[in-house]
Amino acid sequence: MNIAIIGLGLIGGSLARTIKLHTEHTVYGCDLNSQTIQQAFLMGAIDAELTDESLRTCDMVLVSLYPGAIVEWVKAHAADFKPGCLVIDCGGVKQHICEVLTPLARAGEWHFLGGHPMAGREHSGFRYAKDDLFDNASMILCTDGLDDPELLQFARDFFLDLGFRRVQFTSPKTHDEMIAYTSQLAHIVSSAYVKCPLADKHRGFSAGSFADMTRVAKLNEVMWTELFFDNREALLPVMEDLVQRVTEYRDALRDNDRDGMMALLREGRETKERLLEN
Repeated sequence: MNIAIIGLGLIGGSLARTIKLHTEHTVYGCDLNSQTIQQAFLMGAIDAELTDESLRTCDMVLVSLYPGAIVEWVKAHAADFKPGCLVIDCGGVKQHICEVLTPLARAGEWHFLGGHPMAGREHSGFRYAKDDLFDNASMILCTDGLDDPELLQFARDFFLDLGFRRVQFTSPKTHDEMIAYTSQLAHIVSSAYVKCPLADKHRGFSAGSFADMTRVAKLNEVMWTELFFDNREALLPVMEDLVQRVTEYRDALRDNDRDGMMALLREGRETKERLLEN
């Protein structure tokens, strides 16, 4: 199978390296940075640079760009896809992308699924791409329920062959609601937490908790700002919920309410234990 990967950053580059490690597929790569393409070729992550001619031979196209760029690239190349080609994006929001590209694919002779590999690092760029980044990770695929079951099975098998632990099918709306909580809110909390004036003095006083809380504060602010605003409708409610919950802890401490604090902490512990059981 011929596969095109658009964008050879952390995710796209890791997909390229993983595909070459686990399969015999031919991989064509595309990136705005010509040095990245050369590096990917020399490292064996791609077989060749993607051209207009090779794009027309590809059975699968994986688009790993910022959300707005994903939509624009696919729209610009919609007439160039091979009939039956499966296009999957790897963006961090889905409604914004699927609302445009799903009907576009249905009007053509190719297929589209919204995708989101649930893996990452605090660094970006091909230099940090890994061929085991997706080991035991979850791959989310978004469908409107009208896709051919054989197509969904094909996509599921493809990603499981790459080392993903599970493939989760869902709707774009559910994806965005869940990602607002499991990913985007965590990045906002980390960014806010690390800006405490005491952070500069943490050495010698910090351990795993500090490292865990601050890890994703080292983010790409251009990409994450786009993600936050594309998912504003789902992100705002979970942010407001967190503010309310933190306020409960603050009020218990301010009011010298030890029983109230203990109850809040107990609820948190029991919730975590329940999650570990599932």
